[in-house]
Amino acid sequence: MASTSRTRTGRGRGRGSGSSSLPPPPSTLPLIIEEFFIVVYEDPLVKKVRTPKKIADYLDGKEPAKVYLRAADCGPRLWTVEVLFDGQGRMYLDKGWEKFAIAHGVDFGWFVHFKYEGDDVLTVKVFDGTMCRRYYYSDDEDTDDESDDDVKPCIHPL
Repeated sequence: MASTSRTRTGRGRGRGSGSSSLPPPPSTLPLIIEEFFIVVYEDPLVKKVRTPKKIADYLDGKEPAKVYLRAADCGPRLWTVEVLFDGQGRMYLDKGWEKFAIAHGVDFGWFVHFKYEGDDVLTVKVFDGTMCRRYYYSDDEDTDDESDDDVKPCIHPL
């Protein structure tokens, strides 16, 4: 009868070859935060919105004074948003967030996804109450949003 060799599948407590193809546990990996999201639980037109605590922890010691939001698929326009750190480990998107929320129709119960693109620029994707992504376009080629009375909304095609 032919001899067959059996290999262990890695289940249980067997004696393996000593090498493991498993990745290191998450606690030993460096913390790199490039993406995060918020769920809008309060009035989105308030002056500030709180980001996840891990973002504030990650930025501890290198807190930006402002970030620039760019809606994905909505042209080159950058929305300047001041960043507030409250000294208690929390970070907020402050002045400028309200204009961004108005222009993109952000509403209660929506999901807003942020991706860090470098140079304090965050690309933003907005998901409505049905959890479907909203796609926008803009006829505004101007990237300067310093005028408080000139909030041109991005348009959501039907």
